[in-house]
Amino acid sequence: MSGRIPQYFIDELIARADIVELIGTRVPLKKQGKEFKACCPFHGEKTPSFTVVPDKQFYHCFGCGAHGTALGFLMEHDHLSFIEAVEDLAERVGLEVPREDRQLTRPAPADGLFAILDQAAGLYRQQLNASQQAKDYFRARGLTSDTAATFGLGFAPDAWDFLLQALGDSQSARMKLLQAGLIIERQDKPGSTMPPGYYDRFRERVMFPIRDARGRTIGFGGRVLDKGEPKYMNSPETELFHKGRELYGLYEARQASRTLPRLLIVEGYMDVVRLHQAGITYAVATLGTATTAEHLTRVFRLCSELVFCFDGDRAGRAAAWRALENSLSQVREGRQIRFLFLPDGQDPDSLVGAEGREAFEQRLQQAVPLSEYFINHLSDQVDLQTLDGRARLGELARPLLERIPVGLYRELLADEVAKVVRLDRARLTAALNPGGQVDGAQADAPGRLPAMAQERQRVGNRPNLVRQAIHLLVHYPQIADSIADTTALACLDRAGIPLLVELIETLRAQPCATTGALLERWRSRPDVRSLAKLAALECLIQDAAGAAHELRGAIEQLSEEGVVRRREQLLSKHGSQGLTEAERAELQGLLRGRLGGGDDASARI
Repeated sequence: MSGRIPQYFIDELIARADIVELIGTRVPLKKQGKEFKACCPFHGEKTPSFTVVPDKQFYHCFGCGAHGTALGFLMEHDHLSFIEAVEDLAERVGLEVPREDRQLTRPAPADGLFAILDQAAGLYRQQLNASQQAKDYFRARGLTSDTAATFGLGFAPDAWDFLLQALGDSQSARMKLLQAGLIIERQDKPGSTMPPGYYDRFRERVMFPIRDARGRTIGFGGRVLDKGEPKYMNSPETELFHKGRELYGLYEARQASRTLPRLLIVEGYMDVVRLHQAGITYAVATLGTATTAEHLTRVFRLCSELVFCFDGDRAGRAAAWRALENSLSQVREGRQIRFLFLPDGQDPDSLVGAEGREAFEQRLQQAVPLSEYFINHLSDQVDLQTLDGRARLGELARPLLERIPVGLYRELLADEVAKVVRLDRARLTAALNPGGQVDGAQADAPGRLPAMAQERQRVGNRPNLVRQAIHLLVHYPQIADSIADTTALACLDRAGIPLLVELIETLRAQPCATTGALLERWRSRPDVRSLAKLAALECLIQDAAGAAHELRGAIEQLSEEGVVRRREQLLSKHGSQGLTEAERAELQGLLRGRLGGGDDASARI
């Protein structure tokens, strides 16, 4: 299904969902007053700090800071994308997901693709049971029937139209097969005796279905049984399948354990399947492409440790270095990336079959940390005994270090490079950054406070009315109607004023009832983290009427401050540049409001 999911539907979905029931199916909740508590599912703890607030449709952990709505919980706990979480929650509450800009007379491109891919997977499984040759192949590779069933392994027979005959009985069905990447359109070549039409993409191959986070088939990998090219073939890019995003075996890894200790990235389908069979159920594989930043983003949503596993030969080490380069943007404190190199001539499939799970996992303990591999690999490229070689290492390291997000990890790795180069860190930084930048940011001028510190110093002794007002709106979104006008607020130069004004105006135009619904509206906005933190803070006001009264008081004080600021702006402009007729009238009104109707000061403007 394509098209944008309308906001009104997200609001209704959050309103209908029972967040306590949803979370309670995964976490043992205990009622305490108006809230429910449990040990947090996102970090290990013995004393419950995970709280679910049903009337606000919101959860928060006071231990690790995890927070969100029913949709957010599905995304974080079940590792679903936003669209998958919406579809899952909608199915639970009996709603059909609508899409904007969708023509009723024309089906969206992805409609029916999941169904036809699942049908194809079922047919391939049937063919595996009917093919002694395919069963012998998997048996020779050491796989059991239980493992084949877990991964849904199958077989595409040696026929040009197996799927076409079974699933392509109409032009619309053939279009779906084509969109799903299961068939190929035959090109009309001069002199060809073949009639125009279509033929099956996969023929005489054992089949590995590729599944999304919900277990739905989105594509296939096929391996030839004997000799032939290509040895492995993947589905093409489709509406559902993107090689740079998906990891083979991730669904099975999540099914095996809801809390993954680490993920092991290997190179092949059979590596993943054989490792899982041996009990190493956290193995996954990229799909014929290098590891991408998007792959790593998905990995680090699930766990904080990643091990790349490669053959120890030249090709394996080249692939490992590419993986390191692509990982640098994801490196930061709290995340661990390591590299395991296997003996020459071995791959994970053969090695775990020869030595078993315990010995293989002992190898994992010896995997090299990214920082160590980074230094060792660059050192191997130069002669560290010469000045020229050390200078060359510094030059090689600089663009790689710049890819790492600014933070403690980058600082420590740069220190290690400085030690190898035999140069003081400050001098190395100066030599590699002649423009005077340190870690990509211009150093502050001597004696000058950073901008954030200046702001804290400026507002430190002043009550934060803006924060108080936003806090009230987050907990009671319905009270936005109590504010009639926000014009005077626009003159204020205070942090958070734009967000406060937007909250009031948006909630007046499109009311919503709960904190959860409000946070979902702001999901894609940078401000959502600030709003979620305020949602997690206790609100001492226990009802909407009291909250509305407090909000009006805060807005009145802020508006008065805005009037004063605007009056000062106009008086300053009057003395230096002169005012327009409209500005003169505005200033006269502001002065009358301050001095009273009997003062004739405004007459002199």
